Amino acid sequence: MLPLLLLLLPAAHGIVRLKYTPVLTKEPPLGGQRTTSTFVLDQPRCVFQDYGNADIWLVVALDQAASTFNNTARPGSPETAFQSFPKPVRAYMTLNATLVSYPCPKPAGDITVLRVGSETSCAQDVMRPTCNGPLPGPGPYRVKFLALEGSVPVAETEWSKPITLIEAKSPSSISTKSSASMIAITTILSILFAILLAGLVAMLVFWSSDSCGGSSTFSKPESVTVRRYNTHHVYDQPAARL
Repeated sequence: MLPLLLLLLPAAHGIVRLKYTPVLTKEPPLGGQRTTSTFVLDQPRCVFQDYGNADIWLVVALDQAASTFNNTARPGSPETAFQSFPKPVRAYMTLNATLVSYPCPKPAGDITVLRVGSETSCAQDVMRPTCNGPLPGPGPYRVKFLALEGSVPVAETEWSKPITLIEAKSPSSISTKSSASMIAITTILSILFAILLAGLVAMLVFWSSDSCGGSSTFSKPESVTVRRYNTHHVYDQPAARL
C-alpha cells in the first residue's frame, strides 16, 4: 500500500510547469539547424535552478503523441526506448543531464546548444535505450525538458512548437527543364572549347614550321669546274724517232 501512496504523491501535488518553451537555436555561427535526421535546440539555461538534485531529460515525441505522454514513464523502459520509436513507442527520453550541465549565467565561450539525433553508433543497440539516435523521418516532432528526482517527475517545461526536418528530394522530383538547360549549356561550352583548342594547336604548328624554315631549306650546290692541266714537258712534244 505504501509504494502505491508514494507513486500517487507527485500526482497529488502536481508537477511544476515551468514557463519555458524549447526552441530551435538561432546562434549565427551554427550550421545545420535542421537536417534530414537531426535538429539543434538551445540548452535550458537558468530554467531548472530550483532542482539541483534532479536529472533533466529531453522528451522527444511525435507531434500528435505529445499530449498523451506519461510523465511517470521511466527513462530507458520499453515504453520510452529509442529503438522502438516511432512504432510502437511514440515518444522517447534522451540527453539526460544535471543542473551542472546547464550553469546560469552562461560562462563565456560555453557551447549552449543540444543536437538531437547525433548518435549513430547506438541507434540499433537495445542496451542503450536512451540513445540520442538519428530521427527516423521528417516529423513533425515536439520536445520538452522533464526533471526527475529519482523516478519522480518534479518539473517540466512547455512542449515546443512542431519541428519538421528537411526532406531529401527524390530523383523524380528534380526539374527536367533545369536538367535539359544544363545539358545544353554544357554541350555548347564543350564545342567552343574544342574549337579553341584546335585553333591553338594549328597556330602552334604554323609558328613552329615558320621558325624552322631557314634550317630546313637547302640551296642548290654550285657546279664545280675542273681545269685540265698538262705538264709542260709532254705538251706538243713530237713522237720519239727510231
